[in-house]
Amino acid sequence: MGADREGGARHRPVRAVAYATCGVVLLAGCASMPDTGDLRDVESTPRQDTQVRVFAMPPREDAGPGEIVQGFLEALTSDDPNYDTARKYLSAEAARKWDPERSTTVLANGPGTAEDNQTGGREDSGNLTYTLVGSRVATVDAQQAYSPAEGPYSRKVHLSRDPKSRQWRIDALPAGVVMGKSDFQRNYMSVNKYYFASNSPAVATGQSATVADPVFVRKRVDPMTQMVRSLLDGPTNWLGPVVRSSFPTGSALQKGVSSLTPDDQNKLIVPLNDRASRAGSGKCAEMATQLLFTMQNLTPAVDSVELQGPSGKRLCELNDDQAVKRPEYLYFLDGKHQMVRIAGATSTSAVPVPGALGTGDRELRSVAVSRDEHTAAGVSIDGKSLYVTELASGASLGDPVVQSHGATTDDRLTTPSWDSHGDLWVADRDRANPRLLLLEQGAGRPVEVQTPELSGRMRIKDVRVAADGVRIALVVEKDHKQSLLVGRIERDEKAGEQPVVTVRGQRSTTPGWEEVTAMSWAGDSRLVVVGREQGGVLQMRYVQVDGSAPDGLAPAALPGVKTIAASEDDRVPLVAYSDDGIVRLPSGGQWQTVVKEGSAPVYPG
Repeated sequence: MGADREGGARHRPVRAVAYATCGVVLLAGCASMPDTGDLRDVESTPRQDTQVRVFAMPPREDAGPGEIVQGFLEALTSDDPNYDTARKYLSAEAARKWDPERSTTVLANGPGTAEDNQTGGREDSGNLTYTLVGSRVATVDAQQAYSPAEGPYSRKVHLSRDPKSRQWRIDALPAGVVMGKSDFQRNYMSVNKYYFASNSPAVATGQSATVADPVFVRKRVDPMTQMVRSLLDGPTNWLGPVVRSSFPTGSALQKGVSSLTPDDQNKLIVPLNDRASRAGSGKCAEMATQLLFTMQNLTPAVDSVELQGPSGKRLCELNDDQAVKRPEYLYFLDGKHQMVRIAGATSTSAVPVPGALGTGDRELRSVAVSRDEHTAAGVSIDGKSLYVTELASGASLGDPVVQSHGATTDDRLTTPSWDSHGDLWVADRDRANPRLLLLEQGAGRPVEVQTPELSGRMRIKDVRVAADGVRIALVVEKDHKQSLLVGRIERDEKAGEQPVVTVRGQRSTTPGWEEVTAMSWAGDSRLVVVGREQGGVLQMRYVQVDGSAPDGLAPAALPGVKTIAASEDDRVPLVAYSDDGIVRLPSGGQWQTVVKEGSAPVYPG
């Protein structure tokens, strides 16, 4: 279900997704159900091949109330685009009012059903109530945004017998749909849609940074058109305060457009309404950028997008002709705690970086390199001092830009982190004065970042800011347990004054974990994390920023992991510092030793 996929397009490495209809599987929505109050599980539908579309059977004549409830629940897991079959299990009024797009509730197993004893269990009453029960795993809201959830699920479903037809139908039910986790994984997938950072400076190219906004769409119900509509509807509520869309308010597909597919030249033509067609050429190019990045995260079958206005007027076109710039070097500390670097993904030859961090006498504990690879930051080996200098011959170290007064090395500065705007982030773990700090362009008086949603007993242990500069990953500790939170960065800027910077909306990406020892961004909406679940063993796993589990396998096991380094470009191999020294993980391979003596590996960022 991961939105960051392997292989595929050059802008956003993606994984191919097949949508061909190779066959039809009928769900037998007519399994019998006893009329007693015993609890029964509705078995989750067996996992199907992703190319097979699954449809449900309508209710049979004279089906009992138990059959109606179970048939309806099974119809919710089918690939029926508008849930037309599921509506056949409802009364006319209920079918009209029911809104399946309002939410999706994901349970650990398929929903259990029990007849409500208040009705006395008598069919001859003409009215029966069933209770749907289960253990919640997650919810997907009307914006298709995923949120982990826990706790019991219990909802009422009421049935009545039509006095004329004598057929049982559901006439009252909760909004949305409900299904087990395995059905959810079969039916839905996570895809990134893209917006622009709204309250941050432009990157070096002159364009604002793009920000991934993951949503869940139904895999085999025209996901391309779903994603275009979702993009036009705007960002999810969580991300909305820090991003903007270049599509004018009211932008939509033209009336009558029901499905979008790329042509034989891999071009996707998107007919837009009059509101969207009023945008100027610059805005149109940004609109096309949002669409192209979104489509390429869904499938590599799109090489270009063309936006059209009413009457087929061509507004603009964008081709995928830009090469993605990969990191030039991997950086780490050698056995003497000096900063070195290795070029390429296969080299094992490390050389000192130019400038004071590579050739001076200052021993370092951790380092970070700006995303343009022109500047580096280093924390002294005692954790007290943060230095910033250019990666250039003759560059001096200068005075520390931040100092910590923590009592021990573990109570001092974290590994620093750069965003794509050239701003530097670091946390001071001083128990007497814990702070999250931002240095604009890596210099000047540090800005103390506000974290109002972190209680006084929570302490930041590690920091990684996303390349877009509007999302930040924080490892926080409370009562000797660590969790990984992702928050959005909100800035209030006034001319001539330091900005007011606040991290809000922190949400856990590791629900159920009790320890997080290392983490790194590993894609536009994905991180790689080292830690352990409650009562579990140390493991390495990918997680999504919304707390969902990505599709695909976890990285190969690696004992003794101390730090992990990844790139937003997931074609670059993972690198770790472990008991074996600096090691890296080639795509599809096993961990390989780079150097025996070394620590604190990082890619730019």
